[in-house]
Amino acid sequence: MLNVGIIGTGVIFDLHILGYLNNTDAKVIALCNRTIEKAREKIQKFKLDENIQIYSDYKEMLDNEVLDIVEILTPHHLHAEMTIYAANKGVKAISVQKPMALSLKEADDMINACTDNGSILSVFENFFFAPHIMKAKALLDEDYIGEIASIRIKVAIGTKGGWEVPKSANAWRRDPKQIGGSKNGSPILFDNGWHAFALGYWIFNEEIEKVFAWTDSFSGIDAPAYVMWKCKEKEEHLVPKYGNMEFALMPEMKIPSKYYPTDEFIEIIASRGLMKINQGTSIGNKMSSSEVFAPIVIVRDGKVETITEFEKDWNRSFINATKYFIEVVKNGKTPILSGEQARAILKFNLAAINSSELGKEIYLSDLYQ
Repeated sequence: MLNVGIIGTGVIFDLHILGYLNNTDAKVIALCNRTIEKAREKIQKFKLDENIQIYSDYKEMLDNEVLDIVEILTPHHLHAEMTIYAANKGVKAISVQKPMALSLKEADDMINACTDNGSILSVFENFFFAPHIMKAKALLDEDYIGEIASIRIKVAIGTKGGWEVPKSANAWRRDPKQIGGSKNGSPILFDNGWHAFALGYWIFNEEIEKVFAWTDSFSGIDAPAYVMWKCKEKEEHLVPKYGNMEFALMPEMKIPSKYYPTDEFIEIIASRGLMKINQGTSIGNKMSSSEVFAPIVIVRDGKVETITEFEKDWNRSFINATKYFIEVVKNGKTPILSGEQARAILKFNLAAINSSELGKEIYLSDLYQ
């Protein structure tokens, strides 16, 4: 049985805990939250073991508990220091929220600390484990529609619908030093947008050569925003490989969702066909039952295919991700998004933000290595 400690019991804890409930391989034995009462509320809400130890100081938890896994569910600026401290305490495996860190230097320090102490470092990316996205990726890897030439990821950001998030829980996102990204903070490209950057990188599975981004500013956030990138060309490529992301604001539209009022749509064009992956955060709402928004739509060989038989709830991506991570720890494997791979996504992300600030394309080779 793997002993688990979780740092941070905010809103996102409600999804992260699901994979540990009634799990026969891992047990949560300690929680840490600055406000202890909030941790107690979570124990009651999810009917966790009443003997779970609660701490208000993560260092005290790591000093006192023998932990195999630590989950870090805290604001961005705390990821590096907490990861390094956990690694130095000999924690076997550390799962940290996105984005990995505020800078490449912090990412390197995290990777080095985990390497030196034999700790597995994983950056949590639930979108990789959404059932329909997993199926789509498997088909792409099987060359079902040929060599990928283009990826477009659209993120629709609403303000109505979804769960209630206390204003106090988002206060840190208004502090540039805590949220990171640009000098003014980047709640879209660096926070929400990490998922899109990760998906673009993961689906292509190619080294990125350059990026160009443009962002506006609306109500204190860096949106709407547009990002284009080019993968490094190889002799075996049929065509150059480009991608783009769109982060669009929908301030008057209600997006029915159990979670955040946001949704994602991915279009992939390949040498023998095209694929649409519909919905992410809000999958399972009324849109999901429409043929127009089938989870996967494929056009190939003059035919249209739809794949619809999935469990349509975003929480399944968290459950799958957690169960996968537990298996990684049990078997000493490398996670799907290791520290090194997450660093590459962080570099991609920071290059886009740098491009939007300077108004020019950025070659990733020009960034700090």
